[in-house]
Amino acid sequence: MAITGAEAVLTPITAIALVGALGVGAQYVAWRLQLPAIVLMLLAGIAAGPATGLLEPSRDIGPLVAPMVSLAVAIILFEGGLTLNLHKLRDAAKGVRRLVFIGAPLGWLSSALALRYGAGLGWETSAVFGGIMIVTGPTVIAPLLRQAKLARRPAQLLQWEAIINDPIGALAAVLAFEVVMVRQTAATAGNAVQELVLGIAVASVLGAAAGYGLAAAFKRGWVPEYMKVSVLFVVLIGVFALSDTLLHESGLLAVTLMGVVIANADLPSYSEIRRFKEHATVLLVSGVFILLAASLDFAMLGRLNWRAALFLGLVIGLARPLTVLISLVGTGLPWREKLLIALTGPRGVVLVAVAGLFGERLAAMGIEDGALVAPLAFALVAVTVVLHGFTLKPLAQALGLAGSDTPGVLLIGGSKWSTALAEALDKAGLPVLIADPNRSRLRAARQLGLPTFFGDILSEAAENSLELAQYVRLVALTDNDAYNTLVTTDLAPEYGRDNVFQLARAKESQARHALPATLGGRVFAQGRQYDELQGLVRAGWEFRTTTLSEEYGLEEWRDDRPDVVLIVAIYPNGELRFPREDSSLKGGEGVKLLYFAPPKEKTQGQA
Repeated sequence: MAITGAEAVLTPITAIALVGALGVGAQYVAWRLQLPAIVLMLLAGIAAGPATGLLEPSRDIGPLVAPMVSLAVAIILFEGGLTLNLHKLRDAAKGVRRLVFIGAPLGWLSSALALRYGAGLGWETSAVFGGIMIVTGPTVIAPLLRQAKLARRPAQLLQWEAIINDPIGALAAVLAFEVVMVRQTAATAGNAVQELVLGIAVASVLGAAAGYGLAAAFKRGWVPEYMKVSVLFVVLIGVFALSDTLLHESGLLAVTLMGVVIANADLPSYSEIRRFKEHATVLLVSGVFILLAASLDFAMLGRLNWRAALFLGLVIGLARPLTVLISLVGTGLPWREKLLIALTGPRGVVLVAVAGLFGERLAAMGIEDGALVAPLAFALVAVTVVLHGFTLKPLAQALGLAGSDTPGVLLIGGSKWSTALAEALDKAGLPVLIADPNRSRLRAARQLGLPTFFGDILSEAAENSLELAQYVRLVALTDNDAYNTLVTTDLAPEYGRDNVFQLARAKESQARHALPATLGGRVFAQGRQYDELQGLVRAGWEFRTTTLSEEYGLEEWRDDRPDVVLIVAIYPNGELRFPREDSSLKGGEGVKLLYFAPPKEKTQGQA
């Protein structure tokens, strides 16, 4: 750290490290406190930047800030393009298609009008900023949906709208910016049209060629598996740089189209590529957000007068509701679901990152109100995230569209034992779902009235038709150890590795059959295997529950039942604990224990 006069200036390395620590740290604290991460990132960036002067990107990092932000936004938009699978869009519900094909253009128009007549921006800036305002924030809506536990249909509509409109909003903003840039630089109207068509053509050809070329190379095995992500990154950066070199500001459109092409190429390694890209995007989004927040000028924020408040009111109270309600006409959705979707439109960090970049470019071209884009974007994101973060769950409850607050359990495999477990969990008040690709194995569960899913839990049908947000634990209970390991390994990133479990594998203790810690889930049912549990069912064992109290605690319960298999401890606050042989549980007043017991077990203390 160097000292200049009385002012401490961070070195570029220290500044970049601080940006990373603030961004990731804010997201971690938000996860621990169950708060919207974007709010904490905004506070961290402002606190480190304009509030204290500790971090000033233009001073501490220098001329590298602009290219760093441009490259990060390019990668973010490419990842957004990777989410636009046209096959899934064709198979999506009618309401999702309406929100995309009708809602996106209407949202662009209504947002531009709100910017023009509410915030008082010019048409050029309004068109560019209005395009990116189509995005409702896929990184923000997911945690809000998990927190609110909405009913499946409105939750799916909100989630798919956010995912699909993410790249569409980026494309709209890029195209609008291309039009503005050409109008500013071209000498005549003919030249403007020529440059615009040329820019779109160059970006489209480069993006499509790179996407198809990579897809072909990956499918034919020309690139080894361990190098696919590295090659993808290099090609991505190369396409962005080449397109920008051939025609200024066309790189963002090229990389977005490149992502769309790869998303629809049916690559076997697509999931791994997208997952890695998502991790990289989390880092880049948080870094860009901190950099933009730290670069905010309080004097510029002071220019946000009553017109900014009018703009926010028009967007939240008029533009978003009208767009959704018009789009969903004729879909047959109940009015309560339409109203909930219409009143829910949080914006996220992607909007801030892209809008901030375009705002700087507009200002550099001499469009003065381009400097207001970043402050307005921050204001829109902060207000919508805080508003919807605190009102979505009460609104859903008032409309009768909120799911249970109780965490649920997803069981894979419809054996006699897993069906009995599902019935016991259901009686204990926990949401439960049994999935199995064999319909006959689900017959007993259906006769008991338990929720079931016929199909492979790893299929697209499961992803599209099931609302998995209410299930916080996944347990693989099939008679196929390899399939149990596959399911828990594949879905561990979605649920968290501490929340996926499977039955103990046969011969697991032998060195030649042992798997690395990166594969499979945690041991379930205290290490019992499938055949052993099925045998206990035939021997008359059954599931029972006991509620602990101050007089009858965990130690007394263990002394009375030394031979039972403890399955789950349900705590009064809704927390679920699946014990392992080497794990210790905490008892307490009101803790409910669900266990598998022999038929002649003592009943002392049973609730």
